[in-house]
Amino acid sequence: MFQAGQEVRIVSCEDDPRAAGRTGRIVDETPPGPLTGGRWTVHCVGLLVGPVLCHSHELRLA
Repeated sequence: MFQAGQEVRIVSCEDDPRAAGRTGRIVDETPPGPLTGGRWTVHCVGLLVGPVLCHSHELRLA
């Protein structure tokens, strides 16, 4: 389970494959629900990659 503000490494990302291998911060303050399809919102991934939605198995703590 992740918390808002935690830095995570994106192992893979179904939403945007360009985000794989990058690090970012969790935006969500509550566990993901049906609106995001059970995916976490990760921000600050890179200049050319906006916020992405990633499943828990696609993320690791940085």
